[in-house]
Amino acid sequence: MSNHIYNYRDTNLSLYQVNSNYSLLLQIYPATFSYAVVYQNKLMAWAEDCDIQLLTEPGDAHDLLSFDYKKVATGVHPTGFTLIPNALFSEDKLADFARYLDVKPNEKVLAQPLDDSNYIVFKVDNKVAASAEKFGIENIVFINKGWINAIADSSPQTNNLYLNIDKKRVDILYFANGKIRFYNCFEFTNPDELSYYTSLVAQELQLQPKGLILKVSGDCNVDDKNLTRLADFFNGVEQNELEVIEHPSTIFPHQLLALAALSLCVSSEVY
Repeated sequence: MSNHIYNYRDTNLSLYQVNSNYSLLLQIYPATFSYAVVYQNKLMAWAEDCDIQLLTEPGDAHDLLSFDYKKVATGVHPTGFTLIPNALFSEDKLADFARYLDVKPNEKVLAQPLDDSNYIVFKVDNKVAASAEKFGIENIVFINKGWINAIADSSPQTNNLYLNIDKKRVDILYFANGKIRFYNCFEFTNPDELSYYTSLVAQELQLQPKGLILKVSGDCNVDDKNLTRLADFFNGVEQNELEVIEHPSTIFPHQLLALAALSLCVSSEVY
């Protein structure tokens, strides 16, 4: 686990200053959520791992959630997903694609463009969907869509494997010739399992671990057990220093990356 700053608020920000130029970014999970308020590409407020009940009763501590934002991106935690090439996707086939996800009665299926080449079809818990819908159905996005597109825009190298650690889940992303070659997520319970799944991805891609540099964001520190164990197998393990928005130097870019990158999804459309 990393030593995150779990709450930040710019000293110059007050609720009365919030206007249409402010954006609200959210990551919603079954029991918790995180959010950021951004103004002209600058971080104004950030909170992590808030109790999900605060979405409906934010109180004084999270009064920024009470404002009616015009610019919102609500990333929802998926219970499953699949990528479909643009050439194969059509809205009237959504039910057919959903069969690959083994959708349960308590889950809802969504689909949206992921990048220039792929749609992503994903399912979410009904409670997560209901929480997100408060901020507009049209503003719901796949939780790591921003992270994926931010990396795509950074000219990813073929010797880089990108990881985002979110508690006990890791998303692994690889690009070749500027296109997504691999994207999947894995649940892990210890550093050995994390190293196993990462090595398995490298093997599937026919890449040599000692030729790869891991760029890691999310819930991590450079000297924590997870990254230390990964360093035993790969050429290098680095915190991802990609910056999507301006923020204080006390906040490390890799901590904020997945949430901040939702700023790239403010106008996304869901079908």
